[in-house]
Amino acid sequence: MNLYPKFADALALPEFLKQYGSDTDRSRWSKVHDEVHLSDEQRALLGKFTRETHVLVLAGAWCGDCVRQCPIFSHFAEAAPALKVRYLDRDDHADAQTELLVNGGKRVPVVVFFSEDGHEVARFGDRTLAAYRAMMEQHTGASCASGVVSRGDPLLKQATQDWLDQFERVQWILRLSPRLRQKHGD
Repeated sequence: MNLYPKFADALALPEFLKQYGSDTDRSRWSKVHDEVHLSDEQRALLGKFTRETHVLVLAGAWCGDCVRQCPIFSHFAEAAPALKVRYLDRDDHADAQTELLVNGGKRVPVVVFFSEDGHEVARFGDRTLAAYRAMMEQHTGASCASGVVSRGDPLLKQATQDWLDQFERVQWILRLSPRLRQKHGD
């Protein structure tokens, strides 16, 4: 399935949360957003992103994993205007969910990166390596994370870097693409 047409149906984060989130959901996302802080080095790196990248995020406003990770993307897009981040609700887009199963399961968030002209570059999800490492250390069963982040949460800082590594990888793939270098004359 070509997922790029879904980008046109996807929503910017405020519209996504307005349409799909409850007041409680929006509050949780806002609290995490306020706790994300990019370092000067991270901002400088994002400032080097020049290739327009369409970022499609399959998410659920109710999902603790989404709450803990997706607000990070807003900070990336603010620091790198070339990043166009949009959200699809997992339940309203069952066809996309089926295409983006992780280990045979319906997981969110899942991010699909596209070039400016709609070619899929990469997929990543559902949790970062830092999150899985923490889960392995504190394994308590199959319960879903609450999405609650405490002030100064070191896992949020690690997750931010894990996601930035993925966004950076995609940017360099796009910047070094012979097809796009020819198109942009660089």
